Amino acid sequence: MPHWPAEPGHLVLRVEPWTVEDVLDLPEDRGCRIELVDGALLVSPAPRSGHQRLLQRLLIGFPPVLPAGTELLPGVNVRLGGQRLLIPDFVVMNRSGHSGLYCQAQDLLLAAEIVSPSSRVQDRVLKRQLYAEAGVPFYLLVETDGPAVLFELADGEYRESARSEGGKLTFSQPFAATLDLTR
Repeated sequence: MPHWPAEPGHLVLRVEPWTVEDVLDLPEDRGCRIELVDGALLVSPAPRSGHQRLLQRLLIGFPPVLPAGTELLPGVNVRLGGQRLLIPDFVVMNRSGHSGLYCQAQDLLLAAEIVSPSSRVQDRVLKRQLYAEAGVPFYLLVETDGPAVLFELADGEYRESARSEGGKLTFSQPFAATLDLTR
């Protein structure tokens, strides 16, 4: 059982690998995002305001175009199998009404990450690979100072299927949409 320090800013030293259960037992309001990859913690600070503004645009833009029976959820725990637990900026689930502490990768239609200075390598490389290995059909990678790119899973790897131009992202799969990322 992990021991989480009472004072913010203290680190927990452990010899043994962390488990999904250990991470889920941590206090909810930690002021940072804690994810798990094969026993190692990925800890990132709360996102900057530019990241949050872009997230808000996406959270407003996506719901009107979602197909019936799907649901958008921001910041949920996603269990990818084994000792892997990620927290995407948001997901589109292929069913609605989820109410658990975490969802399974197979319940996702799309996972989305907005790249922050502290998460560049994780979002562009590591998480993209982990979502692909878990079989998540679509991955949306949004740069705060660049394009948004939608990837579709094909033969176990993500391939680019749409890229934003002029602040608008248009795609036809997994559903048709044009999203304005500038307002």
